[in-house]
Amino acid sequence: MASTIIVMIKIMPESVSTNLKQIEEQVKIKMEREGGRSITFEEKEIAFGLKSITLKMAFPEEKGTDLIEKLIHEVPEISSVTIEDYRRAFG
Repeated sequence: MASTIIVMIKIMPESVSTNLKQIEEQVKIKMEREGGRSITFEEKEIAFGLKSITLKMAFPEEKGTDLIEKLIHEVPEISSVTIEDYRRAFG
């Protein structure tokens, strides 16, 4: 039986003028294509108008977090991707 992880990822855009909704749409498409489920996004103020995006989702453990980071980095106008929380899902 395949295990599922719950992962929380912080995505930093390149600039204040970056379209966060467009990033969210592109990331969601990529994650769903690889088996991501229950995908949610939350925008958080950082400073001087810059916002980060926090992505939370369930993802197949066997695919690993390296794949998640690689796919997110493929989206234009992303400065950095950080795995902030990683847990196995039970049930």
